[in-house]
Amino acid sequence: MKIALLGYGKMGRMVEEAATGAGIEVACVIDPFAGSRGELSGCDVAIDFTEPTVVLDNIKLAADAKLSLVVGTTGWYDRLGDAKHLVEQAGIGLVYSSNFSIGVNLMFRITRYAASLFSRFSSYDPFIQEAHHRFKIDAPSGTAIFLTRELESEYKRQVSVASTRAGHIPGTHVVGFDSEADTLTITHTARSRAGFAAGAVVAANWIVGKTGVYEFSDIIEQLLHDDPEMR
Repeated sequence: MKIALLGYGKMGRMVEEAATGAGIEVACVIDPFAGSRGELSGCDVAIDFTEPTVVLDNIKLAADAKLSLVVGTTGWYDRLGDAKHLVEQAGIGLVYSSNFSIGVNLMFRITRYAASLFSRFSSYDPFIQEAHHRFKIDAPSGTAIFLTRELESEYKRQVSVASTRAGHIPGTHVVGFDSEADTLTITHTARSRAGFAAGAVVAANWIVGKTGVYEFSDIIEQLLHDDPEMR
């Protein structure tokens, strides 16, 4: 498989490292600042880690090239309807996610189950805390928004989210259930961005030859369903 990288910053370089380690060739890089090389033609899939303002342009670029796309950039979901229209018209596949860490996506599943239990007891209040490096633009994070959605689907009310932006924190997310008697927390701490890159490569492998729009959590669910050893 050959992939194209749209964006060659820190995450783009990590994706290249993860892809190379998996025996996948990075045949094209498109980045107006870091420099470009290769051509989109001949690639099987593209991976985007850029900025929210250019994601839709990159989807148009992939659509014109009839190339499926994995989007790791967050903060653009208000244009998701436009993206789905472009993908449908071009007959390509698109995978997006607030977080491509496999650990975080398993946390989504755990949070969903925990919420179904704790929501039955009115003495427990749910909450979310998240922290990232000072360069992260969106707050709360896309991951926190997804976790909020999981909690609110059970609690049927608004859930509190606290965001911190400081230093060089790769990413920490905490889901908690608090009562007068005790507190239970579920925590995911990213040690580096390598986990996001590895998940994006998994998504790229999966989307080749498929059409439609998928969240990475959908892929994790399918992998868990298809492979008994992953359950």
